[in-house]
Amino acid sequence: MVEQTDDLILQMRDIGKEFPGVKALQHVSLDVRRGEVHAICGENGAGKSTLMKVLSGVYPHGSYTGDILYNGKVVEFKGIRDSEAAGIVIIHQELALVPRLSLAENIFLGNEQGPKGLVNWHKTRAEAARLLQRVGLNDNPDLTPLDIGVGKQQLVEIAKALSKNVDLLILDEPTAALNDEDSAHLLDLIREFRRQGMTAIIISHKLNEIEAISDRVTIIRDGQTIETLDFHASNDSGGEAVTEDRIIRGMVGRPLDNRFPERQPRIGHEALRLEDWTVHHPIDTERVIVDHANIAVRKGEIVGLAGLMGAGRTEMAMSLFGRSYGSNISGRVYKNGQEITIRNVGDAIRNGIAYTTEDRKALGLNLIQTIRTNISASALGKVSNWLGVVRPGAEEVIAEKYRQDFRIKAPSVESVTGKLSGGNQQKVVLSKWVNTDPDVLILDEPTRGIDIGAKYEIYSIMNQLADQGKAIIVISSELPELIGTCDRIYTVNEGHITGEVPRERATQEELMRYMTMNPTRTQHHHNDTPQITVPAQASAQATTEGNLR
Repeated sequence: MVEQTDDLILQMRDIGKEFPGVKALQHVSLDVRRGEVHAICGENGAGKSTLMKVLSGVYPHGSYTGDILYNGKVVEFKGIRDSEAAGIVIIHQELALVPRLSLAENIFLGNEQGPKGLVNWHKTRAEAARLLQRVGLNDNPDLTPLDIGVGKQQLVEIAKALSKNVDLLILDEPTAALNDEDSAHLLDLIREFRRQGMTAIIISHKLNEIEAISDRVTIIRDGQTIETLDFHASNDSGGEAVTEDRIIRGMVGRPLDNRFPERQPRIGHEALRLEDWTVHHPIDTERVIVDHANIAVRKGEIVGLAGLMGAGRTEMAMSLFGRSYGSNISGRVYKNGQEITIRNVGDAIRNGIAYTTEDRKALGLNLIQTIRTNISASALGKVSNWLGVVRPGAEEVIAEKYRQDFRIKAPSVESVTGKLSGGNQQKVVLSKWVNTDPDVLILDEPTRGIDIGAKYEIYSIMNQLADQGKAIIVISSELPELIGTCDRIYTVNEGHITGEVPRERATQEELMRYMTMNPTRTQHHHNDTPQITVPAQASAQATTEGNLR
């Protein structure tokens, strides 16, 4: 007999879910109180999203074991329409808006306003405007998702959920692709919903957000429930406080005393330098996106690029990588002290430059292909004969090497990449570009959307590559990540390099000061900008090329 409690809106009991050869969930139990924000944490592949897909009917009753009680009654959802009719709405990590439909049409897609299949457009627009205002948007409902940013698109998804009379809102990584300002706005919105009596379940890898917004957190590890921690109980009863470190201990099964692996940098001669690098918008060619930027990175050095969303960091990297972004690109590129010309991506690869995109799913990987084909894709010449035909077994040998070296968790290199967790997908992206034997590796948001354990493994790989003498440029929106991994950090604002901070001086406050500095000040007040500094313990003069190998 399952216990029923009036203040519980949801009980999931002994849930099990299997896929061919994989037990995704085993005896998972979850209680959610009415009107709370309940977080679910766990490493990539722990089973968090699978559990929510079971709850929302994406995996229908009969495809899993165990019981779901909603408002005290056993429910057996046959599909997502059944769960939505009951008041449970899920917003998935990948936004599901149709780009060329209006916001109003997106909000009521499948839930059209009007009798007998006839759309009442006046009612549709009026209701859409009301829902958009409820989530803090004053945009015209006739706009399309292409007309607004990702942060606003996430709010449109929430407006869409609110159109379905939601009682229990499930948000899967809602702030993964948002900047700090949009994330803060979204969290404030969830707090407001809680004040109005709505219940929310939130899946997130951003533990600081979990700590800031949640009432309780359930930790899942290896498809099993580990524990549920109550933020309020620990404060009221004098017990152990629920901190980020406490959550991490539950997620990985051990304390993670240092989130960043130790590293003694051995920095050599200059590997790459950009001088007066200027990039214009690809369509609005009068608009300058990167303005006379000057940066340098040495062999064995990890250099960060810090900036707010839209500062021009990614555009700088993509324009360098074979002019993948921009128009009217000018400036000079020096490799090992010699000026080089990069006209396209092929030139970049031949000159030993590699770039891992911030969007691994859309641009970095072919998700329907295997690990093997993804890793070999950027360096087919290494596995082909003189006729361009791939040699039998050559791809497998290279892919298997990276599967083992980078600890990609998959049964074999024939596993479909789209079935891997986010952390393992990121390792495949890294493998793909390290396979090109680059001298300079640009990593754009290398740990976005992956858990704390997988992040540590990515940082370890970065350190290994730097120890091999590779020059690494890291773009990240997480300032603690840059401070914990980089030897120097450039700050970018409005396409200008506004500062350069050595590791020993890097704090979040110092970086934010330069990230928000008026670019015109840096042109006239050079004393305000940190000077180029190589950490003393890693002086280029003290290290020869020979010791890097």
